[in-house]
Amino acid sequence: MSGIHIFEGYLEKIEDLTQQARVAEVLKWVMDKFPELKPKVAWNQPMFTEHGTFIIGFSASKQHMAVSPERAGIEHFSEEILKAGYEHSQQLMRIPWNKPVDFSLLKRMIVYNRLDKAECSTFWRK
Repeated sequence: MSGIHIFEGYLEKIEDLTQQARVAEVLKWVMDKFPELKPKVAWNQPMFTEHGTFIIGFSASKQHMAVSPERAGIEHFSEEILKAGYEHSQQLMRIPWNKPVDFSLLKRMIVYNRLDKAECSTFWRK
């Protein structure tokens, strides 16, 4: 099973079809821009890994799509997240459904994690 099909079960659980389409668009974008990342569903959420380490994860809630680049990614991009009009916690960024996705910020988060975790041998940062 490869491509967006790996996420079908997750996507089908998103009742709002507009939100479902937005999440699918973002997941497909990641696969298109970073074909070397491995897509998978773990902990009931779509995520991408590289050499066995977590790079970025996504989830949908009623109010927003959450993006998780781990705490280090949130800390590194905190100002940019706020500048993009999003909120964040220590572990995730929230993209409200009524705001556009800042794909350039997502790209920088993924590139940052790939470089920062290039030598990481664990799933999560220690």
